[in-house]
Amino acid sequence: MHKRTFLTAALAAALSLAGTLAQAQAPAAWPAKPVKIVVPSPPGGSTDQIARAIGQKLSDAWGQPVVIENKPGAGLTLGADFVAKSPPDGYTLLMGAVHHSIAQSVYKKLPYHFGRDLAPITVLAIVPNVLVVSAANPAKTVQELIAQAKAQPGKLSYGSTGAGTAHHLIGEQFNMMEGVDTLHVAYKGSAPALVDLMGGQITMMFDTIPSANALIKSGKLRPLAVATARRSSTLPEVPTLAESGLPGFDIATWFGLMAPAGTPKAVIDKVYADAARILAQPETKKQWQDMGAEPVGNTPAQMAAQIQGEMAKFADLAQKAKLSLD
Repeated sequence: MHKRTFLTAALAAALSLAGTLAQAQAPAAWPAKPVKIVVPSPPGGSTDQIARAIGQKLSDAWGQPVVIENKPGAGLTLGADFVAKSPPDGYTLLMGAVHHSIAQSVYKKLPYHFGRDLAPITVLAIVPNVLVVSAANPAKTVQELIAQAKAQPGKLSYGSTGAGTAHHLIGEQFNMMEGVDTLHVAYKGSAPALVDLMGGQITMMFDTIPSANALIKSGKLRPLAVATARRSSTLPEVPTLAESGLPGFDIATWFGLMAPAGTPKAVIDKVYADAARILAQPETKKQWQDMGAEPVGNTPAQMAAQIQGEMAKFADLAQKAKLSLD
């Protein structure tokens, strides 16, 4: 009886070890079919631009199509929920963003947990946010815009890429620091918000530089300040919010690849290694820097630590702003 128990335990241990080794090893032919990157926002914004840029390079590296699928809505959480519930085989990836770290703190109920249900792969890029107004707006500086807001309490509005996103939180921090009352208007992404900004339906917007830069260059939008601690190399003449009278203001946006929790470690490591190699190429660096994005390519562990730190930071900021969404 004792011998049989020992053999049973040994067999169980061997099967467990085999399972662990199987998960650690990437499928020999991965990817053996097209890989989908879910972009949780509409086409045209920074999330979409960066996904398509890295998707093409990964497709070339893997010899398989990398398909970009836009699933906008609910402050970028609809697409994240879709990926979190997808099979953990590496064939469905998420273009994650700082917005997801924030959403975990401001939404009362989310059908997934950002820190547990999605596996970090790598941060692809960090991009500064810029405060822009329509070219028709007379404000030439942040202080002139603040004067407008103070003269018309509750009349000015700012657009965001969705409720609970970084751009929503930046707008609320702006209101708190300057003691102004501007109305938040949520959109499903940058593109529709920028259309309304140019059309005068909203007064201002905090958006990423890659998303807004073409309209800035064409003169349709006027940049007043960037929301990072340092000026952007893409818009070096534009001051920071700190230089414009809001000391300590520093919120950037990042975008990165994530997979459903439980995806084999070797698949995650392969996607990370291939993406990091692509980001280190001089032509990739130049291409991304030209559109206002700074390539990163950190490890899955580093991305995980970054997300955990952000969720704590933004939970505190959301509480101070009394920001809570159903």
